[in-house]
Amino acid sequence: MHTNEGLVTAAYVVAAVLFILALGGLSNQEKAKRAIWYGISGMTLAVAATVSAAGGQTGLISLMVILGGIGGWFVANRVQMTQMPELV
Repeated sequence: MHTNEGLVTAAYVVAAVLFILALGGLSNQEKAKRAIWYGISGMTLAVAATVSAAGGQTGLISLMVILGGIGGWFVANRVQMTQMPELV
């Protein structure tokens, strides 16, 4: 196992823990802001690890991130705040 592979695996484990913390925190209004940041951090770490593991072939990953971001932006702008928990 190369050092890069070990770092990518560790990043995935940390990202998974952050996702679990995010889901657990969303059940409580006082912890929701922190939980959202856990989720954002976990997703950023997971995407960075995936791009790192892909080496120089990041074109398709970049395209999917852009398309997903555009789709998420449209959905988020059409959902009212009272429907937000259902969206998550």
